[in-house]
Amino acid sequence: MDPWLIWLIIAGVLAVAEIFTLTAALGMLSAAALVTAGSAAVGLPLPFQFLVFTAVATVTLLFLRPVALRHVLKPQAARFGVDALVGKGAYVVSEVTGLGGRVRIDGEEWTARALDETQVIPAGKTVDVIEISGATAIVYPRD
Repeated sequence: MDPWLIWLIIAGVLAVAEIFTLTAALGMLSAAALVTAGSAAVGLPLPFQFLVFTAVATVTLLFLRPVALRHVLKPQAARFGVDALVGKGAYVVSEVTGLGGRVRIDGEEWTARALDETQVIPAGKTVDVIEISGATAIVYPRD
């Protein structure tokens, strides 16, 4: 079997392993094996193939992997769904107590409960959404 084909198989195995681990390290090693397969295809002797693999693997693991991980591990910029409602203001449609009530958040009416169960928030007040629990907004009055 030709050396370039062996390197190509190694690159494929490492790429598949990267899909299951998501560490970025195996992906970098896969790229190094792919470059080495190219160098083997042009006829580079085996010792130099190992040198190419080592050099490319070192460069990618030391310099490319940290950059890739920084982009992958970046916190999500925007909140979606009910998470986006937390922290917003709401208008009390009907009196909110620790047992229930109704508020309007961004034009939609939600069932609501007061964060402090002893509180009674009259209709017409503005409240802050503290949490969303199922289909119920947990709210606290603005002062």
